[in-house]
Amino acid sequence: MSVNRCMLLFSRVQPRICAISVRNKNTLVDSRCGNFGSTTLLKDPWSGPLTSRRGVYSNSSSRSPDTSLFVPLNIKSDVDDGWAVGAELTQPLDKSELLKILNKFYKRNEMQKIAADQGLDARLFHQAFISFRKYVLEISTLSADLHIILNDICCGAGHIDDLYPYFMRHAKQIFPMLDCMEDLRKISDLRVPANWYPEARAIQRKVIFHAGPTNSGKTHHAIQRYLAAKSGVYCGPLKLLAHEIFEKSNTAGVPCDLVTGEERTFVDAEGGQAEHVACTIEMCSVTTPYEVAVIDEIQMIRDISRGWAWTRALLGLCAEEIHVCGEPAVINFVTELMYTTGEEVEVRNYKRLSPCSILDRAVESLDNLRPGDCVVCFSKNDIYSISRQIESRGLECAVIYGSLPPGTKLSQAKKFNDPEDPCKILVATDAIGMGLNLSIKRIIFNSLVKPNINEKGEKELNTISTSQALQIAGRAGRFSSIFKEGEVTTMHRDDLPILKEILSRTVHAIEIAGLHPTAEQIEMFAYHLPDATLSNLIDIFVSLSQVDGMYFVCNIDDFKFLADMIQHIPLNLRSRYVFCTAPINKKQPFVCTSFLKFARQFSRDEPLTFDWVYLYLCYRFMDMFPDANHVREIQQELDSIIQLGVRNITRLIRATETSATPGIDPLSSQRRSGPSPVSPRRVRGAPKAQDSGVEAGQLDKSLGSRLVQEGLLTPDLLKQLQKEWSKEHRQEEVGVKLVAETLNNKIKGRKKKPC
Repeated sequence: MSVNRCMLLFSRVQPRICAISVRNKNTLVDSRCGNFGSTTLLKDPWSGPLTSRRGVYSNSSSRSPDTSLFVPLNIKSDVDDGWAVGAELTQPLDKSELLKILNKFYKRNEMQKIAADQGLDARLFHQAFISFRKYVLEISTLSADLHIILNDICCGAGHIDDLYPYFMRHAKQIFPMLDCMEDLRKISDLRVPANWYPEARAIQRKVIFHAGPTNSGKTHHAIQRYLAAKSGVYCGPLKLLAHEIFEKSNTAGVPCDLVTGEERTFVDAEGGQAEHVACTIEMCSVTTPYEVAVIDEIQMIRDISRGWAWTRALLGLCAEEIHVCGEPAVINFVTELMYTTGEEVEVRNYKRLSPCSILDRAVESLDNLRPGDCVVCFSKNDIYSISRQIESRGLECAVIYGSLPPGTKLSQAKKFNDPEDPCKILVATDAIGMGLNLSIKRIIFNSLVKPNINEKGEKELNTISTSQALQIAGRAGRFSSIFKEGEVTTMHRDDLPILKEILSRTVHAIEIAGLHPTAEQIEMFAYHLPDATLSNLIDIFVSLSQVDGMYFVCNIDDFKFLADMIQHIPLNLRSRYVFCTAPINKKQPFVCTSFLKFARQFSRDEPLTFDWVYLYLCYRFMDMFPDANHVREIQQELDSIIQLGVRNITRLIRATETSATPGIDPLSSQRRSGPSPVSPRRVRGAPKAQDSGVEAGQLDKSLGSRLVQEGLLTPDLLKQLQKEWSKEHRQEEVGVKLVAETLNNKIKGRKKKPC
């Protein structure tokens, strides 16, 4: 090799060569060594915490991250141009010798201790070493500086510890968060969320807490102030409540817009915004100035899934007056929370406007139901079972549960409240606890056990809380209804003493509020970790997040589920974040599949037209969803069909069971067999009871046949009942087909309309 070429090679390699020995405590690390990134070590690693130009590497004041969430990146050799500079300067390396050297390095406790000071715990150290060993042994051409150091160690001219800078360089390449851990901790610091809202902090807000039980008029007084203001925003937990305030405002002559996750209704025909708006709490603006803001059901600030929305509204709304409505158990916490913003709280207490008492006897049988009764269940299966049994007694009942559209709930409530309507009994879930004015005389708890989602996102069955029981029981004997006194009891005798004990407890004070990482915070995280997935960004954010005793990070399992579902689809981070906030039921495969198709269509910059009916996203990406009005019209028509179905829910359930299970006796649908309908698999293929001579063994799965066998029904009476049922079923089937055909024709007609 010529002298000139040797000099050229040395000039290319020299800036990357580092003379370091951790055995020499007086040796500083050259800033040119090892490509460490932007952090340069200034102090010997043996003598304490590593100091850098960014500060002290110490975790003493912050929580240690969950390093199981750190996903190593795959890296390639940074020098692979076919010119083995290190080999030309020294000699080729023996792979077997390299393996021995690397394993000795791994077993050095001193190396693990130094690495731990820079964020590499035992788990990360092991993962980093496995990757480093693979890199050294499998890469065809090592970087010149690493090749020379390894050659020196093999020849006895270097020490194993000299590998440490190169090992750390590699570790920070596969775990980029190690180089920016302090920045990530600052971004995920959630201890002072009040500072997230500079517009609200720039004004001195007046906070008025309207505290009282259900049916005390607390929300009414807040709404009166809202209607009298020049501008205002109402923030409620349900679309139904937002609809109610929207209608009440416009009826009172106060122009008001409606904003929910999937609906925008402007009173101005040209789309101009009114001074008042009624919205679901997640949709409220924290940058628009108002004179008055109303935050309803403030006790939901501790909800493990949605609590962040109440925290955001309470801390961030830009209003001169903030009217907060809720349980007295939240007063102290809201007052303490407002201390962090320098705002005082005025408390106005209210008492219940009409009496409500707990009865000493349970109902025990549906035969003992009276007009004005509401049977409360905690599952749709129980709703179906109870309503079926009530109608089998010749009584009409209204049905309300959470997943019904708002229009259907209002229709059922109107039917139940109408004194001229024969429907005098209501069967409902705890959805009646908020947002519906109902003329209920007596609340009857069919059960006191409700499925809940715990802090870990797991479903579990728990006895209802005192707060939940009071919220539901308080619906009896509302001040504005025809019943001036309310009553509360249970369906089953054994539940009554339990209910009394629940209602006698003091409601636990609320002492914590939910938080959720914002899109801006996640974007800052992604700036430092550009190769991480959105789900992984969220995991790391929560792991590093710091909250004080007043806050907690809400459950984000549904968000992560959607993030993982669409991770393979090319979307920018902000669009991906918005998609993942969509209210998708992950237990419904069809809904998840449709969501996936929406994201894929959106990523191609192709518009989602009428054929892609989904309203939540159309208001967030308006240019990509041009047919929102058509979808809205179809939604209203579907709402009407659902209302028709709910009005005839018992007949429809029976019809479904009969059509799905040929051979089943229609009377069997009236069995009191629990919440689940008859399983089609158990009765499929069972022979029909065509005459009285059918063998008993062929009908052992039919309630009708058993009644005949036991002498409770005659064969002729059974046959007559079958004929009546068949006639009723045919009439209902014809009606449903007509409605379905009408809807189908309307949909086909709209598809032909130009966009």
